[in-house]
Amino acid sequence: MQRMTVRRSNGNDLPASSLAFYRDVLRVLNDASLPYLVGGAYALNFFTGVSRHTKDFDIFIKREDYERISDALTEADYETELTYPHWLAKVNFNGDTIDLVFSSGNGIAEVDQAWFDHAVPADIFGMPVQICPAEETLWSKAYIMERERFDGADVAHLILAKGRDMDWMRLIDRFGSHWRLLLSHLTLFGFIYPAHRHAVPSWVMDKLMNQLIEEVHTPAPHSEVCGGTLLSREQYLNDIFHWGYQDGRVIPHGKMTEKDTAKWTEAIKNKWD
Repeated sequence: MQRMTVRRSNGNDLPASSLAFYRDVLRVLNDASLPYLVGGAYALNFFTGVSRHTKDFDIFIKREDYERISDALTEADYETELTYPHWLAKVNFNGDTIDLVFSSGNGIAEVDQAWFDHAVPADIFGMPVQICPAEETLWSKAYIMERERFDGADVAHLILAKGRDMDWMRLIDRFGSHWRLLLSHLTLFGFIYPAHRHAVPSWVMDKLMNQLIEEVHTPAPHSEVCGGTLLSREQYLNDIFHWGYQDGRVIPHGKMTEKDTAKWTEAIKNKWD
């Protein structure tokens, strides 16, 4: 296998004001011994070397820690807001933003203690941090299939870089009843990188393919649920509002409330702002 070259970002491509903001927030959290993980584009870069310029910086936290983290940042004169109570808060300063992420937009990939148990120590912007595990990074990205954003390439790059080291059983457990989604990404990986398809262990493909074979020979469920809303908050609204399908995000099928989905849907009109 050709060896991948991982070129990790050091933040030198950021505006000085943004870098100072990011570093100071990390300092505040470190000084207060508050639990957090660095994720998003910087976790992807750490594992794969893929660099992508983004307008914000992602810090992953457990929802139960948000109030303590918000209090510490407020004391340091930073403005925090609980933007979407089911998954995201923000830290704002002079036009820059840090996202405090405690789940995914569909409510599935909730940050729990296992994220921290399997985190990877790293140095970001010259600060000691913990990086979100590759498995959980893949899990959260696997659901992002919007018209304007599809994270399938990120998933493929993660498998290419880390597939031989991943805890595949933990990853399978993360997907749970959504194992078809995992299988779809693994199938695409073999198409994208045919010479490296064995980065996914054969037993993983065997297990998921056997589940698929077993499922296609069993009766389909009677409940008219659309799981598409777990992949895109916009592209399956017609199914929910006009065709009578149940929303796969909403309890008991998913983890979100009707109020959560209403607020998340209302934000669509502002997503280009």
